Amino acid sequence: MRIAGLIILLVLFGGAAAWLWVQREMDRQANAPLRIEQEDTIEVPEGARLDDVIVLFKDRGLSAEGWWIRRFAIREGIDRRLQSGEYRMLPGDSARSLFERMVRGDVIRRRLTIVEGWTVAQMLNELRSATLRQTEGLSPSNLSAALCIDKTNPEGLFLPDTYDYTRRDKDVDVLRRAYDAMQEALQAAWASRQPNLPYQDAYAALIVASMIEKETGIGSDRPLIASVFAGRLRAGMKMQSDPTVIYGLGAAFDGNLTRLHLNTPNPYNTYTITSLPPTPIALPGQESLRATFNHPELGYLYFVGRGDGSSQFSATLREHNKAVDTYQRRRRP
Repeated sequence: MRIAGLIILLVLFGGAAAWLWVQREMDRQANAPLRIEQEDTIEVPEGARLDDVIVLFKDRGLSAEGWWIRRFAIREGIDRRLQSGEYRMLPGDSARSLFERMVRGDVIRRRLTIVEGWTVAQMLNELRSATLRQTEGLSPSNLSAALCIDKTNPEGLFLPDTYDYTRRDKDVDVLRRAYDAMQEALQAAWASRQPNLPYQDAYAALIVASMIEKETGIGSDRPLIASVFAGRLRAGMKMQSDPTVIYGLGAAFDGNLTRLHLNTPNPYNTYTITSLPPTPIALPGQESLRATFNHPELGYLYFVGRGDGSSQFSATLREHNKAVDTYQRRRRP
């Protein structure tokens, strides 16, 4: 009986020792540095299982110890918590550290910056270079339909800002966030607007904000330009804004705005129409929105560029003509 008991004790001890060795070996293999010589990425597809990730490790030459790593992941419950996405791999990373990122969903986040004053076409061009899921054939002409926007022309409807995204995101997801951000900013600005603005609704003010964005050379001029446009609207004057003419010319504009351009009617030519353009002409930023809805009333009706990015403002045509003579005509060869 004593011998049998001793044998059982030895078997139990041996089994415990073997179990402990297996646990330690799993930890050792999971904590061992993978074969990563420089920063890289690895992508876990949607619906991928633990075995798929182990195959990824093997195919990338990261580790040949798939059995041990698999057993470790099952022991830790990692197999039930893996999240898809693109993950960063760094020299010194182990299977454990990579699994921890995949469980947290610590995917690589990239950044897309939409610049103030861009057109929708420029925004889409930038988006096409982003590493995300692209919508084939997305263009300014079909963007409203793709996002279910109630404006035929989506110009001006996206807020310039920097937006994070992942490789798994769709381009329309980022665009929807930029659109929603503009709607929120626009409605907030409209709700806090100063009294007696000459805009029938927030969209009309957005059109003016886009004009301010394109006319502004230095930020401090925005409120004054906003005051000029509001004053001209109240007085029934034409806006006479060069950027609106340029926008209306589209691809026909070669960089040289001529007298013929100013005199040729088109829906965006504010030298020939007495109303605002039918849509915004660019994507205005927060500062232009704020200036549109809240600005000083100084009686200015004109402004002209000084040549250094700033503008000279005038209340009368006589003052304006003098400023034009000073800052523009005298500079011409």
